[in-house]
Amino acid sequence: MAAHRFDPTFTDNVINAMGPKTSPRMRQLMTGLIRHVHDFARENELTMSDDKRNEGQLVCDVIGLESLVDEITFKLAEEAPDAPTATAILGPFFRADTPYRENGTDIVFTKPKDGQMTFMHGRVLDFTTKKPLVGATVEVWQASTNGLYEQQDPEQVEYNLRGKFKTDADGRYYFYCLRPTPYPVPDDGPAGKLLQLMDRHPFRPAHIHILVTLDGYRPLTTQIFDSKDQYLTNDSVFAVKDSLIVDFVPEKMTLRLHLSYNMM
Repeated sequence: MAAHRFDPTFTDNVINAMGPKTSPRMRQLMTGLIRHVHDFARENELTMSDDKRNEGQLVCDVIGLESLVDEITFKLAEEAPDAPTATAILGPFFRADTPYRENGTDIVFTKPKDGQMTFMHGRVLDFTTKKPLVGATVEVWQASTNGLYEQQDPEQVEYNLRGKFKTDADGRYYFYCLRPTPYPVPDDGPAGKLLQLMDRHPFRPAHIHILVTLDGYRPLTTQIFDSKDQYLTNDSVFAVKDSLIVDFVPEKMTLRLHLSYNMM
């Protein structure tokens, strides 16, 4: 009898962890779900993360699970008369070790020939008082014009197109980045295989990731999307919200673009 490569008792242990008060129908549903998901993970040797991306999170993205949970979580706040900034998924390319940079920094350290430089700035405000939040961390990351984040691309310097910025006394942040471009999610793992099996395109609309944190406040994880992008209505991970669509405006007398974006 061939030896099991992975623990043969793991799935049964998870199923058997359901307590005696679990209804028969719930036990049936969850047993089937757990077995199918676990079989898929073993079949594809699914790993949660490597030095390029979080593949487990990417699978959740392409089947819409993470965006659905985000929508459910944010729905009540979004229906408020003066809603706070909408949330969006974190995505599989976040790095916890991104360095802090001074406001005004150009984060495009590896400049693509086809990139459009953008001056992005805005304010972080308290949702209730509308007063500026001083010392909030605004963390941003984006892919280059070749569709790759820096940890995927040996041609980009480390931490290219990433940075953390502290808001000033007026709650302002500002830096130079690229106008984002659409790109396909990676197709060399389980998430890519799923998209192919479902006969779906892999493209994400042009976007910039943002994570805002400050002691005493809930973190804001969001993305902003270029209003001119062709994939706004069919994002491969279903993350676009109307309030997160922004305009990149040409600056007078320069070749740069201008983007103003406030968050609360």
